[in-house]
This record gives sequence, C-alpha cells and structure tokens, in this order.
Amino acid sequence: MTELPAQPVVHEVNTRVWLLEVQRRTGRRGGLADVPKDAWDEVTPHGVDAVWLMGVWERSPQGREIALRDPSLTAAFGRAVPGIREDEIAGSPYCIRRYEADEALGGTEGLAAARAELAGRGIGLLLDYVPNHVAPDSPWTLTHPEYFVRGTADELRADPAGYLPVGDHVLARGRDPFFPPWPDVVQLNAFEPALRAATTDVLTRIGDLCDGVRCDMAMLMTNDVFARTWGERAGPRPVGEFWPEVMSGVRRRHPGMVFVAEAYWDLEWELQRQGFDFCYDKRLYDRLLHEDAGSVRRHLAADEDYQRRLVRFLENHDEPRAAHTMEPAKERAAAVVIATLPGATLWYEGQFTGRRVQLPVFLDRRPEETPDGELRAFHERLLAAVHRSGMRTGRWRLLDCEGWPDNGSYRNLLAWCWSGGAGRFLTVVNLSGQPAQARVRLPWSDLGAGDLPLTGLLDGARHLRSGAELSGPGLFVDLDAWGTHVFAVGPADG
Repeated sequence: MTELPAQPVVHEVNTRVWLLEVQRRTGRRGGLADVPKDAWDEVTPHGVDAVWLMGVWERSPQGREIALRDPSLTAAFGRAVPGIREDEIAGSPYCIRRYEADEALGGTEGLAAARAELAGRGIGLLLDYVPNHVAPDSPWTLTHPEYFVRGTADELRADPAGYLPVGDHVLARGRDPFFPPWPDVVQLNAFEPALRAATTDVLTRIGDLCDGVRCDMAMLMTNDVFARTWGERAGPRPVGEFWPEVMSGVRRRHPGMVFVAEAYWDLEWELQRQGFDFCYDKRLYDRLLHEDAGSVRRHLAADEDYQRRLVRFLENHDEPRAAHTMEPAKERAAAVVIATLPGATLWYEGQFTGRRVQLPVFLDRRPEETPDGELRAFHERLLAAVHRSGMRTGRWRLLDCEGWPDNGSYRNLLAWCWSGGAGRFLTVVNLSGQPAQARVRLPWSDLGAGDLPLTGLLDGARHLRSGAELSGPGLFVDLDAWGTHVFAVGPADG
C-alpha cells in the first residue's frame, strides 16, 4: 500500500474516456497494463499524490438499457457530444453490477498494473465505492434480497417509478430524500446487519486493489438520513452507525486505507466523526463560485484540524468545468486558494488544460477541445511549487487584511500563512474583479527589524521588506483584479 501524505493532492481521471483516447493516440488497443509511460506522466504531474481512477467497475447492461430509453438523458448526451453513437454510451459507472474491474480496462490484471505503475512513482490509487445502491442486475438482487429495501406488489402498481420487480421480489429504486428515485439502481438497506457485513467484505476486497476509496453520497447511509429517507420501510433503527461498523472491519485488514466521503448538507463534521479521513468541501466550492471574499473568509474561520480533513475542489465529474464557470483570471485565483489551503485537494483530468464541456459519466467519448497550454503550465507550476515548498507540512493560520476608512477594497482580499520545518509562507488572493489594497500583519514575533526576503513561489520575484514592517503595520499589498501572491518569507539572512 502506498501511504498518502496527511493532506494529499488527488487527480481524478475518467478512466474509460482517458484510456480510449490513449489508444487512439498510440494506435494500440489494450487495457490499463498497456498504457505507455508518457500517458501516465500526463496524469501524474509533479505535486500529485494520488490518482482516482473513476469508473473502473463492471457497469450494468440493464442500467445502460434504462439510460438509453430515457429521452432526457439521451438529449443530454447529444448536447455534450454532438453525434455521439449508441456504442459510445457505456452506462453509468455508478450503476455497478459487480465490484470486478471492467474487462474493457484489462480486468483485475490491468488494474493491478495501473496500481504498480503509480506506486513506482510514489503515487497512490483511489477507486470508487457506491454504498447506497447497486444495479438491478447485480447478483445480490437474486441471491440476497434481504440486503435491499423492499416493497409490495401493490406499491409497484401504484408507484412504478419508485419500485422495480426483480425475480420474486419488489425492490425499491435508489434515492436520496430530496429527489425522485433514480430509475437505474435499487436501494440497499443501511439498517440491515447482513448488508453491513457484506459491505465490509466488499470494501476489504477493494482494499486489496487500491490505497483508498471515494464513497459516493456517503451521507445517505447515516442513521438520521436513512431513517428520514425510508422511515419504517428500513426496519428497526440500529444503535450503531453504518460507517463506523463497516470501517472498523475493513481496517482490521487495511489499517492505512483512506476513506473519502462525497458529502453534502453540512454533514462533513458528522462523517469525519464517523471515521472518514476526508469529506468533500462543497460549501467552499459554492462560495468561491457564487459569493464574495467575506463569505469565503467566514468559511475558513473553522478549526484547522477540521479543515485538514476536507477535500477542496473547483470541479469534478459531478460539477461543471471550472473553465466554463469562471473567467480565466478568477479560475487561476481560485486555484491558488485551493492549492494553498489545508486539506486534501482534488483536480479533475482536463481541468489543467481548460476543458469546458461537462461530460456525462455514461459516455466513452468527449468532444475535441483545444488545450490551453498556458493554463496547463500555470497549474503544473502551482502544484509543483506548493509541493516543493513543503508549506502544507506546517501549521496554517488565517490572517486579517486591514484597510483604511476611505478604501474598502481590503474586504476583497484573503490571506493566510503556513509555518513549520519547511519554512514560512504567505498567500494573499484578491477574490474580486477590481484592484484591492490592504495591510497584512504577519503573526511571527521573531522577524527582527532588518530586511527579510519575500520570494514568489510562482514567479521567482524577490522583494525585501523589514521585519518591523511585517510584524508591525503589516505587509502592504496592492493586487490587480484576481491577483495573487504566494511568498516564501525569509530567512533573515536570505
């Protein structure tokens, strides 16, 4: 097992799409074991600690047929990729028939080869787990109907969108409490002891193949949410929670296995308490896209140890592309925020090159888009610089930005620092489309009165400022719209 750092940088890859593009580029068919090293280089730039190969499990033929009969889905497929062919629609990677590596990717041997290739680079492998539901043609539906939320023939007749006949049983379609059921999956019962034991077994076997799992919609399996969703249909509410019971079993065999929760509805802290190493920080994503610097600052006032167990991102396969939602200068500023905060960071393959089309996960092909070479160079420079600096091995602190009565632009600035064995570092970001000025007082009392170098990690620019200024009135910053500073501070003899 590759041990991930305390705050890993993760690169998500849409596995089937990426592999097919590699095959077309090289003119060679094959699975993950046949991917050339230069293709692995592209998804493991310096500063990446783990690759999440999204969508490696056996997809459901029945789920695919359901998707092909859904006019709203097929219309979305055509909008994303005009001229998409039916044979290029693989079905949803979250409608899983079995947790066996897809033969189109080279099966278990191909997945093992991918893990070995990554491990040789010191990079870990993350895979998906979907706890809430399985495909209607999963073997479990016939061999273990007790694992599922079940209905009656009368309920099936009254609500065919909510229930599905499978063999001799009526099973509930998967859902969350706020939306209609998903038509292509059936609902597992989080309260069923046998399902908890089976989940432990599956995740233990997955742990033989990777270094961690990203658990889809993990909050749906908490006792409170599951009871709210299914009520008496789920049966007696257990005393213990689903995730602690499952994780304790898995970690008896894989003590270092990393669990990442896709989490919403402000349940991040609860899922951390239940054992997850990291939880999605969807609130930060929303605030960066739609709110101002003050909103982001209030979010970052949370306890540092809590923030270290969040996953920061600007896009993933469920969200629109960052290049589509943000103008280029804002995207770069937001990327600096994400890269220099505490917590895990998640980047999505194609984000670095400015892809704009959000691809439905059902598809095997994405549209041709011209890569943005400058954007890629920026992201690779950012990730490499933060990684080399070692800043995130230290302790983090949010800083105040102070202004003047006749200039309120300081409210648009965000600032924080890191300090530890790797040195001292300062980040300042103008999260607005207008110039902004402020004073940022550094929290270190031992800066002295002499000149200290401030060295830009992204541009190499070097500035001298007196320690008395930095710890007294504070560093004066004047940033253009969406401007950033990422400085190494000192040492005094620098």
